[in-house]
Amino acid sequence: MIKKIFKKVRWILLAAFIIIQFFHPEKNSSTTPSPNHISKVFPVPDDVQKIFDVSCNDCHSNNSHYPWYFNIQPVAWWMNDHIEEGKGELNFDEYASYRLRRQYHKFEKIAEEVKEDEMPLGSYTLIHRNAILDENQKQVIEHWCEAMRDSMKVKYPADSLKRKEQPGQ
Repeated sequence: MIKKIFKKVRWILLAAFIIIQFFHPEKNSSTTPSPNHISKVFPVPDDVQKIFDVSCNDCHSNNSHYPWYFNIQPVAWWMNDHIEEGKGELNFDEYASYRLRRQYHKFEKIAEEVKEDEMPLGSYTLIHRNAILDENQKQVIEHWCEAMRDSMKVKYPADSLKRKEQPGQ
């Protein structure tokens, strides 16, 4: 009796696995350069861009490179969720459209996340070993972020970059 139940469950799971292979999320790939790319408003040196290309852009841009296993469900849904979450947090292709305050804060967060080994995600570097940042690459990103924040401080009034402290906070 239990054997029959397990056999039915196994067939149902196999059928479900086959059926979900026909449902894939839309790929994150743009055919045109973004008018709001970070490089439109901030200088992005080649060494920084190279780091972004290898370690960041799959999840933080409008163009992801997809490995072969993206074609297998539910892997594609899981990867798509990571990409959408990453783009929601920071998208280099939309950076110029962010308010000044958000741009300023994102430079701080980028440096912090890289310094604390929060980015790139461990689940990403597990397979993309070349995306792991060495100490030199981390310093390059940190110094660049600091320089961009300093340039913003010179260019814009302080109240446009940071939220005013409310009394009692």
